[in-house]
Amino acid sequence: MKIRFWGVRGSIPAPGPDTIAYGGNTSCVSIHTASGKLVIVDMGTGLMHLGNHLMAGAFGKGQGRAAILLSHTHWDHIQGLGFFAPVFIPGNHFTVFGPGGSPNVLEEILEGQMDPNFSPLQTLKNFAAIFDVKAATTAFEAEDLRVSAYEHVHGTTTALAFRIEEAGKVFVYASDVGQPVADAPPDPGLVALARGADVLLHDTTYRPSDQATRRNRGFSTYEDAAAMAVAAQARRLVMFHYDQDYSDADVDSLRDACRASLDTLGGQDIGLEAAREGDELEI
Repeated sequence: MKIRFWGVRGSIPAPGPDTIAYGGNTSCVSIHTASGKLVIVDMGTGLMHLGNHLMAGAFGKGQGRAAILLSHTHWDHIQGLGFFAPVFIPGNHFTVFGPGGSPNVLEEILEGQMDPNFSPLQTLKNFAAIFDVKAATTAFEAEDLRVSAYEHVHGTTTALAFRIEEAGKVFVYASDVGQPVADAPPDPGLVALARGADVLLHDTTYRPSDQATRRNRGFSTYEDAAAMAVAAQARRLVMFHYDQDYSDADVDSLRDACRASLDTLGGQDIGLEAAREGDELEI
């Protein structure tokens, strides 16, 4: 699997000179399989840039096919959809797996974003590509990848985390993770999902001092991410979903503090990096 980051911020895009190193777009990650198939995780504003990149290949000719895994439908995870160029090309085919309990509920949520009050597109039906919406189950296949989904707490609501497997390699995507109470241990269900992951991408929105005043927003600190990586015995932790107010220097400090937390918790052998727009990992 080749994993590339197209958006790594949380809550709202944060472009500008202070965020240029890590990027200011919201959540979007692409995964290319060994056979070249494509899975996209979340549709934040980074999706626009992924779409522009894809237009140079099969998607620009109406011959593209991809699965999209949607963790939840907060705006920072869906706002790129209306600006995703491949959906306007006839012949392309997208299958979206996401929350909502039924495909009708999820489709209604996405359709609401296209309301004329919010978007000139007016409706998903104005997409030229096939856009097939499905409710994610606990286990399914997406473009030859085996996917397991787990619904975890995200403040007063929930989001889905995904375990994505190919040929014995495991990538876990766990954004927007946050318990509503202080000092909560890692979620056992999420620990099980992430067990032995080659790469664990985990929400690291906050410093602990900032989380203390914004706990109801449902995001993790670097300490939470480190604790999850150690509990799950992940091989590598990737920080993700940085607060929109954090500069590149702030993210650097989060990374250093997260490294110290991993070492203190016994995770000295766990690799660590901070997700950066345009970076690619291969597992």
